[in-house]
Amino acid sequence: MILGRRSEINALATLLDGAASGDGGALVLRGEAGIGKSTLLDHAAEQASARGLRVLGTAGVQAEVHIPYASLHRLLRAAPDVSGAAVEILGSPDTLPFRAASALLDVLSADDTPVLITVEDLQWLDEASWEALAFVARRLRADRAAMLLTARDGRDVNRRLSGAGLPEVRLEALTRDDSAALLERAAPGLAARLATQVLLAARGNPLGLVELGEAALRSGSVAIRPSRLPLSERLERTFSGLVAELPPVTRSLLLVATLHDGDDLDEIVRACRLVEPRAVRHEDIDPAVATRLVQIDEQTRVQFRHPLLRSALYHSATAVQRRKAHAALAEALAGDPERSVWHRAAAADAPDEALARQLTETASQARHRHAAGIALMAFEQAARLSEDPAARGHRLLSASEMASEQGDNVAVGRLLGEVRAHELGQADRAVYDLRLETFHGTRFSGADWLTSVADALDTLAQAGEVTRSVQLLDTVALRVHFSEVEPAVTERLSTAIEGLMDISPDPQLPGTLGLIAPITHGAMVRGRIREQLTAGGNEPYAIFQLGLGASAIGDAPMACELLAVAAVGCRAQGRLGVLYRALICHAMPAVHTGDVRTALALLPEGEALAREIGEPNWLPAAWTAAGTAEALRGNVTAAEERAAATEAVLLPYGRNPLLAGVHQIRGIAALGAGRPDEAFRELSRVFDPADHSYHLYTGFYLVAHLAEAAAGSGSLAPLRRLVERLAPVGEQSQAPALMAGLGYARAVLEDSAEGWEKAVGEDLPGWPFEQARRRHAYGSWLRRRRKPAESRPLLRAAAATFDALGATAWAERSRAELRASGESLRKPAETAAELTPQETQIARLAAEGLSNRDIAERLFLSPRTVTTHLSRVYPKLGIRSRGELARALRIT
Repeated sequence: MILGRRSEINALATLLDGAASGDGGALVLRGEAGIGKSTLLDHAAEQASARGLRVLGTAGVQAEVHIPYASLHRLLRAAPDVSGAAVEILGSPDTLPFRAASALLDVLSADDTPVLITVEDLQWLDEASWEALAFVARRLRADRAAMLLTARDGRDVNRRLSGAGLPEVRLEALTRDDSAALLERAAPGLAARLATQVLLAARGNPLGLVELGEAALRSGSVAIRPSRLPLSERLERTFSGLVAELPPVTRSLLLVATLHDGDDLDEIVRACRLVEPRAVRHEDIDPAVATRLVQIDEQTRVQFRHPLLRSALYHSATAVQRRKAHAALAEALAGDPERSVWHRAAAADAPDEALARQLTETASQARHRHAAGIALMAFEQAARLSEDPAARGHRLLSASEMASEQGDNVAVGRLLGEVRAHELGQADRAVYDLRLETFHGTRFSGADWLTSVADALDTLAQAGEVTRSVQLLDTVALRVHFSEVEPAVTERLSTAIEGLMDISPDPQLPGTLGLIAPITHGAMVRGRIREQLTAGGNEPYAIFQLGLGASAIGDAPMACELLAVAAVGCRAQGRLGVLYRALICHAMPAVHTGDVRTALALLPEGEALAREIGEPNWLPAAWTAAGTAEALRGNVTAAEERAAATEAVLLPYGRNPLLAGVHQIRGIAALGAGRPDEAFRELSRVFDPADHSYHLYTGFYLVAHLAEAAAGSGSLAPLRRLVERLAPVGEQSQAPALMAGLGYARAVLEDSAEGWEKAVGEDLPGWPFEQARRRHAYGSWLRRRRKPAESRPLLRAAAATFDALGATAWAERSRAELRASGESLRKPAETAAELTPQETQIARLAAEGLSNRDIAERLFLSPRTVTTHLSRVYPKLGIRSRGELARALRIT
């Protein structure tokens, strides 16, 4: 019987009942070492079995944190019938965590038996297993499955759980009465004086009560002194005392087992034979089994009684003993290089550049599969072993990048502090300066540091280092795009990229050039990107970069096309680290073409993934796109909330072109709400070089909105001056967004039938909002000149397009103009607004013809979850079949 813990046991019962009924979920039990987490985990497993749930379990092992999928292997190894799935999911260490998670969801929903997954000591899960299991845990709401995890308190646990979004239950100390009852059970007959000492020392910690009580029963009060030591240290000393009584060879076996990244007794014995001068046999572990320090299962796997025992063994050994044990393990595991390299690194007592390079390769592989924790550890170890100072700095920068991906700002600051700037190469120095600025967040230096980037590119080009040149450009391109760059510096960067394009077929380069020089090279870049899109065969990240370039040069339709393809590829590869950016970046050109429905369908997932992965720097971009979409559909309150959130993040940086997005939201919201004076003031700031939010490239997409505001507010003179200023830019860049905006602005300024006829007749493929805006303007012009019959077809077409796009504020204005012309047009029902973001996303994919399994694979859900969501979608939309979805969602 478990003493106390009534509320915790009730929470576990609720979790298990939900899993049995198809309302799955996850729960984390948190608390200090020995507080009773494992006891509750075992209780939950027993209750799950009694309810007919299948129980699959795994645990984090400190020595295995760098072995990809070690804990997930252990989970699936316990279920022989899914061993095939284990091979499929984990056959390669390069499998991405989110692909493994998707496959695990398939395993969970393969039959109708509800499942409980228990995960002990999540703080010691390897990064790949943690990412996969956490991803699954967040997606069990519509499945007959539950996950129960335990975690010890600590900074690493805080970091992991802060971004995981999993519900938690904290275990507190037992009450005095429950503590006394547990102590009596563990150490019956203990003298009252000693019992009082144990109760004071243990402070309600169950493991402390049991272990200190048994020790006091054996050895008296000496076992529970000195009282000033933390409980965990006292327990370690208790365990150390037990270990000290074992034969020397048994102690050696336990030390090797402590440092081992596995639990196989054969491997432990084989390594120990390289440490001990005497013969080592398997049965030498028996004394530790007899004293219940470890247990050996049927597969001869070694399991420690408690994690604190491992800690006690580690700290009781000298540094020399630990290095010898690691060296022995490295030799014993020589046939498995990926495991052996970690032990070789731990055994090293001096710099070793060859080993550092090997660890760097391991880190790069881990980065590819988005196992940032493993990559961080490997890069940091490689830096410690580096003989080359410049290589050491490069590895520390790479480690800081991995720490940033995990949201571990403490580690980022520590690693950047270890970099010796004077030892860095030119390229790394440029990256270091950018990272330092981004980390401290005290200023936005804009283009101040770009001269050093240009110098670095020249040096790398002379050395023939194309790959590093492309990587450097990839790092800085977005910052260059959102900086006020001197023309001479832009020209140097552009020349360097053109030189690389002459010698390298890298598909990213045209997109990078579009970001860096959209005016001087925009027309050429557009042709190169179109060639890449037509040729096909590019990997998703390259397509993503091309999409960014297309957006930068003002070709929103092409950007949408590329970024949609990139997102599909990233889903297929499980590359969520690129997927969330593709979704957010797709949403922005979508709103620039007026496609509110697509943008609002993309952004919830993009924003959620950015939070999930720990990339808060991308959230303002998501908020800008969402705020603009809300402005277009007339939701002024929601638009202002997004604008304010974006502004709060960006204002501390001072002058910052990213603030153009804030004025974009507010200007379009004011325009949609019928406040053209305010809209003109807000949007004009984006075009004013003296304003702290000036950004001409954002302005490419806002000229038409500004012209509409100018027409409504009578601000035609400043609009004329702006058109005159931008006309040469349009001629040089041929940016489609700018050319379309200038075409509309000229019609506004001319304000004649000929001008409007020309504007409406212009071919604008991919720009439905702009076409509808022109029809609305011309229709309104005709109505005001008492030509209602001629105005109505234009206004009807405009309203239909705006409604199809979800630009409700503009559709309402077209309907108002129609009413003024003597014709009424009813507003279409907005049934889809009742759907949640995930239901909307699933419904849209189903409407496009994807099967439930296809949708599940795309969205990293189980097929059962997709089925459950669709069963809720149909009644909300008032339909009965999948074939009616496109009509209900107004997808054309």
